[in-house]
Amino acid sequence: MSTDETNGTAERDDILRMRGITKTFPGVNALAEVDLTVRRGEIHAICGENGAGKSTLMKVLSGVYPHGSYDGEILFDGEPCRFSGIRDSEERGIVIIHQELALCPQLSIAENIFLGNERAARGFLGLRGLVDWNRTNHEAGGLLERVGLPENPVTPIADLGVGKQQLVEIAKALSKRVRLLILDEPTAALNDEDSAHLLNLMRGLRDDGITCVIISHKLNEVLAIADTVSVLRDGRMIETLDASGGGVTEDRVISGMVGRDLEHRFPPREPEIGEEVLRIEDWTVHSPAQRDRAVVSGAALALRRGEIVGLAGLMGAGRTELAMSVFGRSYGVDISGRVYKDGEPVQLRTVRDAIRHRIAYATEDRKRYGLNLIQDIKRNVSAARIGKLARAGWVNEFEEYKVAEEFRGGMNIKAPSVLAATGQLSGGNQQKVVLSKWIFTDPDVLILDEPTRGIDVGAKYEIYTIINRLAAEGRAILLISSELPELLGMCDRIYTMAAGRITGEVPRAEATQERLMTYMTMGREQVG
Repeated sequence: MSTDETNGTAERDDILRMRGITKTFPGVNALAEVDLTVRRGEIHAICGENGAGKSTLMKVLSGVYPHGSYDGEILFDGEPCRFSGIRDSEERGIVIIHQELALCPQLSIAENIFLGNERAARGFLGLRGLVDWNRTNHEAGGLLERVGLPENPVTPIADLGVGKQQLVEIAKALSKRVRLLILDEPTAALNDEDSAHLLNLMRGLRDDGITCVIISHKLNEVLAIADTVSVLRDGRMIETLDASGGGVTEDRVISGMVGRDLEHRFPPREPEIGEEVLRIEDWTVHSPAQRDRAVVSGAALALRRGEIVGLAGLMGAGRTELAMSVFGRSYGVDISGRVYKDGEPVQLRTVRDAIRHRIAYATEDRKRYGLNLIQDIKRNVSAARIGKLARAGWVNEFEEYKVAEEFRGGMNIKAPSVLAATGQLSGGNQQKVVLSKWIFTDPDVLILDEPTRGIDVGAKYEIYTIINRLAAEGRAILLISSELPELLGMCDRIYTMAAGRITGEVPRAEATQERLMTYMTMGREQVG
């Protein structure tokens, strides 16, 4: 149903109404007269491309942007709200969980759950201000049980994976008597199993009467869980759709997000595949933490010029470990096997060796390992081969600026200049900077690890176009992705991994999701 139809349904029980929300930053109109209505006890998804205003709208609602810094009004339970900060919104039962989790890794689960909301001892021996640790751990245990996390409350957060940390954040929200829970890209960094558990938990929260608002780029998950979907584009509310009957398709949502139909999710390509450029044989890698455990065992694969080759596997299959160990042994110990570049054996003992042999690797974690977020675009682009711009130990900053500007234009990086801080860019534009950095090294082989993770469909299409262009230039691409449709839509061949071993090699014409999944789920006893 349209936004007008939504607002005109008088008998609805609305928990939230945002009216005429306008938010500006210097030179940017982030939100323009946005209206949003959320029903009590529903899961309401907000979709849009990066920069559409989704997170900004939720930061207005949660008090991150306080009253007075925006125009418009917020009604919660029919009452006007003027939040001066997050504490004000939390007192009303509105809790936001950001994409970047706000947990202290050195503190325990229980300490994180009640941080700022401590369970105080009740005047023991006349003392006040002490924490009642028995009560803290007991109540934390109950919350962990509710979110389905079988961990001891005294376990340090640093010992948990990202999926479990998300559950701790939700337990923390429940401790604050949450009534409206906002989740910003909650499954962006999760594997399929953790994502499924989180979505089921959200259904359970809905059944318990807790209203949820979810921001996500994963449209398949959105349509599997949402009762209502609102679409933002360029800071404006485009439409609100009733998704509860299953009649809303991904194509329908994408059309609203980008303002046009995407008949083809992947750009057309006619591959021109040349000679073999890289071959890996009998490649074995052991875990630095458990030296007796092989995370990659006897792997073998080959790449040819102009070819896009996929590498599929479930979490823990060994895909990233394989890529990083080949790229200058930047992961792993007791590495053995052979690498051939252009038919000749090569030794890649360091990242410098790999770059010198024209092999590049774009990490799956661009914010932690791929970019220096406090540096500008210019410095990030030149970082991997700064020596190309140096003479006698001095960097030619004019040339550095010129190179970065060429990449900004050629890669369509949306930024006012190459002096803009990389951390201020959207996810899609950050990924373009990562690609620019490695293309500047002039690689023959480019390993792309989850290159479209956490970016919207429009930016994905741009990244796909760049990848196709790189292949057309004669570069060999190894594309690692957790999204099978992406691999099927982009790759000429696809290798599969399970339990650290290559389990299959499937040409594009014979590849299906079912066949790939069969190879990806083989047990260790089946593969060797």
